[in-house]
Amino acid sequence: MPMFFDSSFIYLIPAIIFAMYAQSKVKSTFAKFLKVRTQKGYTGYQVARTILNNNRLDNIKIEITPGKMSDHYDPRSRVLRLSNDVYHGSSIAAVSVAAHEVGHAVQHSVGYAPLGIRNAIFPIAKFGSSFAMFFVFGGFILQAVNLIDIGIYLYMAAVIFQVVTLPVEFNASSRAMDMLEANGFIVKAEYSKAKQVLNAAALTYVAAMATSLAQLFRLIALRNRRA
Repeated sequence: MPMFFDSSFIYLIPAIIFAMYAQSKVKSTFAKFLKVRTQKGYTGYQVARTILNNNRLDNIKIEITPGKMSDHYDPRSRVLRLSNDVYHGSSIAAVSVAAHEVGHAVQHSVGYAPLGIRNAIFPIAKFGSSFAMFFVFGGFILQAVNLIDIGIYLYMAAVIFQVVTLPVEFNASSRAMDMLEANGFIVKAEYSKAKQVLNAAALTYVAAMATSLAQLFRLIALRNRRA
């Protein structure tokens, strides 16, 4: 979230570069392995449905969601949504992403603590990311440090959400690799390729956290100049 272009902007430059690299990496890796078909030939839907059923989660529906890399698990409606390329695809990328999203469903069913924390703070984090800058800008305009502080605290909620997201995503990827292997969806020679897909995706969450932290440090630095 850009603010004034002053010397404090230097806090954001490394994070922005890292975020651009992460986005490029995940897109290129996904595109690369979307073209590589697995030897077993299972589709993303078959992988997801089988793993869900094996974990007694046959009540979770699987739907097609529009867009690219729009795959996600919705814990509120207990629905797994897969993009068309993943749902119908039998590529390394398709089965890896499908298994990763099922990993979130399994986390939800077993009460994985970091996921519970993330879901609990999501409303506060969403509010904080949406309105923090209104308070910060208002504080600068009105020369009211208290308003700036409120904005910073709200933004902290969004940062905490990003931090908690990391173990959730890494754990889902770890579960995905275990489930792909245990169910025989991929052969040994394909493990490293599936891991490349999941690692590239995880990098985007690391970049998001780094950018959020950099922005938080910048806001604090700007606030201290006005104190």
